[in-house]
Amino acid sequence: MNLLLSLHILASSQLSVALAQECRNTLKTTYTSPIAAGGWTYRLIANGFTRPRSILFDNQGALLVVDANSGVKHLKLTDDGGTCLSVAEKRTIIDSPELNHGIALSPDGKTLYASTADKVYSWSYDGSAATVGDRNRTLIANMSNTDHTTRTLLLSNKSPGILLVSRGSASNIDEAATRQSTGHSQLRAFDIGSLGENSGPLNFPTEGKMLGWGLRNSVGVAEEPVTGGIWTVENSADQLRRNNVDIHTDNPAEELNFHGYLSNSNKDQGGNYGYPSCFAVWSTEGFPDKGNMTTGDQFTLSPSRTLNDTTCNSAYVPPRLSFQAHTAPLDIKFTSDGSEAFVTFHGSWNRDVAVGYKLSSIRFSNGEPTESADSRTPTTDVLSNADTSSCPDNCFRPVGLAWDSQQRLFMTSDSTGEIFVLQRTDVSVSTSSPAAPVPTSSPDAAATLVPSWLTSFGSLAISVFVFMGGAGVVRLIVL
Repeated sequence: MNLLLSLHILASSQLSVALAQECRNTLKTTYTSPIAAGGWTYRLIANGFTRPRSILFDNQGALLVVDANSGVKHLKLTDDGGTCLSVAEKRTIIDSPELNHGIALSPDGKTLYASTADKVYSWSYDGSAATVGDRNRTLIANMSNTDHTTRTLLLSNKSPGILLVSRGSASNIDEAATRQSTGHSQLRAFDIGSLGENSGPLNFPTEGKMLGWGLRNSVGVAEEPVTGGIWTVENSADQLRRNNVDIHTDNPAEELNFHGYLSNSNKDQGGNYGYPSCFAVWSTEGFPDKGNMTTGDQFTLSPSRTLNDTTCNSAYVPPRLSFQAHTAPLDIKFTSDGSEAFVTFHGSWNRDVAVGYKLSSIRFSNGEPTESADSRTPTTDVLSNADTSSCPDNCFRPVGLAWDSQQRLFMTSDSTGEIFVLQRTDVSVSTSSPAAPVPTSSPDAAATLVPSWLTSFGSLAISVFVFMGGAGVVRLIVL
């Protein structure tokens, strides 16, 4: 028993020392180090970007980064296991200051998509050579407006050839969003797979399938991988007053909204989510004329006979979950089994006490959040700033997320020009019970997280355990 305990302690200590000694990445933040939740570890792996926004991995394992006002960067990574990654090569594959957020890649890895405030473009892409074609093609046009200029792109896995595009409002309270014909504040799906070689660009305001409107600025868009449900995270309005009472500090709520399924039905698609007429409640404390309203209920700013709180809650689609006002959710990514969704909260700018500035997770089951629609605790923090009072000037502001083939989560911070990687540390292997599931893309993916000599050491420890007749438990902790 003592021998087994010694082996366990030695394996754990040697693993920590080995990873610390072998990691060639010594990058540090210039601000107070972020704090990871229990069961997680992280590392800064790249910096020096202008404003890194959305990211994805190509079929060769390279990380593609939309660096806003610069273009698309291609990062070849050196992987020393766990979170010990570093940039081996960085090159600009698309030099375009107009590209500001959206990016997608075809399943075969041969076509790259990116967006400006007005258009969606495509390029032929060679992942092996890390190059794009000399010419791009305009697929979707006529999306230009002021204020909210990002155009998030999502290429569906469940419905091949369908590209989702999210467009925000032209101002804080954009009256044009009340008219579908303007194309403002909408989420649309376009069948780009059926476009002919000589087809002209699709017109955003009038073409494609309407998945939702009355969406002020739904920057984060995701497809739940099991059911195929479409979800967005919404940035709601600023500086609101209700019946001439200032409510802006804690209202309105940011939102998680559901938009149905692309593959099998029109159910839950095309609804009006309320903006700019109705907004979701976050806090009822000091809320004027609140009646029986609670978190997630919809309200209007100046109730009248034709537009009031009752109208808002009967005529418009309510959020599935609500988040604290002004936390600014910008991306949402699901785990491969759909059990969790991770959301980046970019952080507030217009309240006395800063909120957001963190990465959080939402529990899902059977394609739905496990928390109720009126929950005030819908998320669990994963990575946070140590002191939000120093935000936004001296802290990370998370934006884009991407999973790699080993289910490590990569995250950009646009304000600091950085990219982080996060990994779970609460996955263990035990000889006394079935192993906790480790999502991987290949049977041996988890083995690459530790040096090869340590894998051999772990095997030796387990062999000794078996030799000793099974007395005790040997646990190899993957850091």
